Amino acid sequence: MASDRTSNVLWFAAGVSLGAAIGLLAAPASGAETRRYLADHAGSARDYVDRGRELYEKGRELADEAAHMYEEGRHLVEDVS
Repeated sequence: MASDRTSNVLWFAAGVSLGAAIGLLAAPASGAETRRYLADHAGSARDYVDRGRELYEKGRELADEAAHMYEEGRHLVEDVS
């Protein structure tokens, strides 16, 4: 059983090493360029998150309003019946 665990750990380490090597060889830009790119685009990601929050709140307000209108309509139908 310990042999299986050791074997699994070795295969995992080999996979991580191979993945890192392929990643380094296939990287389209240097580390500094990649970090600069990520820093430049982090601001636009924040804009998307803020816009998403605004849309979420607007949707939540619309859903609350729709639920309120449904309840009012239900009470009107019950009063007429």
